[in-house]
Amino acid sequence: MGNWKPAAAVALGCLVVAAIIGTALASENTGEETWGDLRKFGSKEEIEAFLKEQGGWTGGYPRTTGGAGSEVVDYAPAPMATSAPTAAPAGDYSTTNVQVQGVDEADFLKNDGKYIYIVSGGTLAIVEAFPAKDAKIVSETWIGGSPKALFLKGDRLVVFATAVEEEMTPVRGSVTPVPISRTVTHAYIYDISDRGNPERIRDVTFTGDYYDARMIGDYVYALTRESPVWIYDGIALPEVRSGEGEAILPDVYRPQSPLQNYVFYTAGAFSVRNDTGAPDAETFLLGYDTTLFVSQKNLYIGYRNQGSVYSSPIAETPPEETGTRDRTIIHRFAIERGEIDYRAMGEVPGHLLNQFSLDEYGENLRVATTVEDWGWERSVQYNNVYVLNPSMAIIGRLEQIAQDERIYAARFVGDRLYLVTFKRIDPLFVIDLSDPRHPGILGELKIPGYSDYLHPYGADHLIGVGKETSENTWGGVSTTGLKIALFNVSDVNNPALVDSVVIGEAGTDSMALRDHKAFLFMEDKKLLVIPVSEVKRVENSGSRYPGSYTTTTWQGAYVYSVTPEEGLTLRGTVTHREHDNSYAWNSRDAVQRSLFMDSTLYTVSARSIVMTDLAGGDRIGEVLLPYRGEALPTPYPIW
Repeated sequence: MGNWKPAAAVALGCLVVAAIIGTALASENTGEETWGDLRKFGSKEEIEAFLKEQGGWTGGYPRTTGGAGSEVVDYAPAPMATSAPTAAPAGDYSTTNVQVQGVDEADFLKNDGKYIYIVSGGTLAIVEAFPAKDAKIVSETWIGGSPKALFLKGDRLVVFATAVEEEMTPVRGSVTPVPISRTVTHAYIYDISDRGNPERIRDVTFTGDYYDARMIGDYVYALTRESPVWIYDGIALPEVRSGEGEAILPDVYRPQSPLQNYVFYTAGAFSVRNDTGAPDAETFLLGYDTTLFVSQKNLYIGYRNQGSVYSSPIAETPPEETGTRDRTIIHRFAIERGEIDYRAMGEVPGHLLNQFSLDEYGENLRVATTVEDWGWERSVQYNNVYVLNPSMAIIGRLEQIAQDERIYAARFVGDRLYLVTFKRIDPLFVIDLSDPRHPGILGELKIPGYSDYLHPYGADHLIGVGKETSENTWGGVSTTGLKIALFNVSDVNNPALVDSVVIGEAGTDSMALRDHKAFLFMEDKKLLVIPVSEVKRVENSGSRYPGSYTTTTWQGAYVYSVTPEEGLTLRGTVTHREHDNSYAWNSRDAVQRSLFMDSTLYTVSARSIVMTDLAGGDRIGEVLLPYRGEALPTPYPIW
């Protein structure tokens, strides 16, 4: 082939601590409510005194204003003309690449096989994308502020957007409130029964920056983050608002274990089908380095705490003292139809890489961590795997893996863990978790380079995306191009490399290395699509010196066929603009996502959506998004 060029009550409960009847325990000394390791503050003054004592104050002050506020305005342009009747949706289409089946993850783009819903600048655009030859924007709704992500559920759409807004705040000793500016996160719920005219039916607002969100069934769980700041002589407490109702001040909890720093996390759960009522929400103080993992039954929040020397008081059997101050605390919350019950907390040595460091299997939580202790007397680095039961007690452990290396990628698949560590070469470990009380290493493969993301391919294969490496002239290791590798793990004791490709020179990058939602793989179609920002070496023809070269950049997507027998076969490339000197992922023509509907590949950049025929590589068309910039033509040929 040639090259392509291219209803019920609002969910009761919150993510974190919600007021769960029947599980609170009274502290013998203070009478305060506690939930496992979490203790509720009794007043605003207690929060202020605690933060001053702990040194958890950021020293920041909200901006005061004297003029009009910067409230987010929802402005919808006149509905665009649509043709009727519309064609049927695609019979097969891709969805967001998520970690846990049945647990959707918020992203700036969703599709339903007929329409693409996308945040573009400050606008929500709905594109009638199928069939591709007739693709067009059917509505643009101005969101304002900084839209972050969205969820799609049937004829309901949830859009998260942050903004700086003005609010009036009382001051101690004064009867007159003062205006301050504060970052808030809106969760706008739209009725999209008429795609040409979305109707906003609810606005749930949380103070703080948008952090993360999940959706299970009709229920959305959202988390915002805000550093503690003074307002004149007091503290600005987190708030939650729904519509024009009075602001809710959630209860605030803190872990009894001391932390190095403290950040307010506000969490709430609401139904996309319920248009009225106040959302339940709670706030808690945790460390800044926080990881969220959600299964279909539980929600886990883990945060790093480099405090006292680790000694787990909750393991079923007392562990040996590890001597490390690098540790992670994890809270478990049971979730069901928006109701969240705090269950237990656990503690493990080391810190998490990302959400893929956590996984639930059966009733247990599996955790992969890296321990890093740096000091004058000693410096240690190694990796651990733990299994925790529903009480969050450690029941299985595998420690001291890959000395002097750290985890670059982890993926739990069934009763196995695939772990990539790196220092000079890339050991891919296959770890046995079939007996949760006795984890063990089954095999390992050592090859140059490393993987930042691992994706399962059937029962016996893995796809890794990372960087190639080579020895440099100083005896060290340097990264070179982007590396895609296919591994065969059918023989768990001897994992093997089936095939690999390296794209570009040093500096070549992919959004998929940091965001798994940018990775598109459809096993039944044998289709793999990776966004690439490529550095190419070009001969310097004007030089009189042999071997002289320069570099240029290219941005787009690489499209591969993947089979266990033939490995990785390049089908072609797609670019939204042949010549783009901007080398950044926020470049307007850099491909950020890809999806497919039947036999059409859709690649998405900030500026446009390009449709390409998967069968032959021909460009079908392009839809320009309401990107606030110059819409440049693409004069280059597609084939």
